[in-house]
Amino acid sequence: MSDLVIGTIQSMNVLRKIDTGYVLNKDMSEALLHHNETSEELKETQKIDVFLYTDKKGQIIATTKLPTIERDVFGWAEVVEVVKNLGVFVNIGTTKEILVSTDDLPLYEDVWPAVGDKLYVTLGTDRKGRLLALPGSEGILEIECVDAPVEVLNQTLNGRVYRTSREGTVILTEENYRGFIHHTERKTEPRLGEWVSARVIEVKADASLNMSLRPLKQHGMIDDADAILNHLKENDGVIPFGDKSDPDDILGTFNISKSAFKRALGKLMKEGKIEQHDGKTHLKK
Repeated sequence: MSDLVIGTIQSMNVLRKIDTGYVLNKDMSEALLHHNETSEELKETQKIDVFLYTDKKGQIIATTKLPTIERDVFGWAEVVEVVKNLGVFVNIGTTKEILVSTDDLPLYEDVWPAVGDKLYVTLGTDRKGRLLALPGSEGILEIECVDAPVEVLNQTLNGRVYRTSREGTVILTEENYRGFIHHTERKTEPRLGEWVSARVIEVKADASLNMSLRPLKQHGMIDDADAILNHLKENDGVIPFGDKSDPDDILGTFNISKSAFKRALGKLMKEGKIEQHDGKTHLKK
């Protein structure tokens, strides 16, 4: 059994040259370095640094193209392929693309990363010893992030989605601030790994941020009013919602808060486009 740890960078000696490449060794363990995994001619006994992974047969393979991510070393890795029911493959900066398993991705595939998104990962193995990329935990995020100054309040910052759920979205901004977007502050749930721009609505006591993907009220009111009008037109000019409707029902239908809903209704009533009676909203003819 080999003592070599896959997913790590190791210094190994060139034991001998073979038709397909080189056999490397360290202590009593060996790895195969194919010709296409090195750009130079190597000599016996030469010591080189290589990254180790396994091929489909379970053999330990070495490459001289060293990654930016390895075991216990985190970094951003770009998604290069999405495979339904399996996971996504990421580029860690070496010749082998590494799988992020479906077990470590959101339950719903519509918020899985897309090609071009980036995940903050390290390397590990599954129960069968296969190399995997593992997304960082909240604990890792706490180590990476820095305190946000109060001056960023109301500013729009860019960042990468670090974690997503029904409750909300966690992002790490370009400045390494931790930002949280509550589900009421987004119209749609961003993908894990997506690059987003969000507005700072609160600098919290712990120097993390509450952020919003919604436009300012005066701009958002126009979008919300348009959405309500479209919903009316699609439902024969009447919807079972009014000023006293349940906030959860409004959120579930329009994905906006009750206060935003009332602002949009007020705009439409002022423009003479709707009217309310019997607890319902009607499109004026």
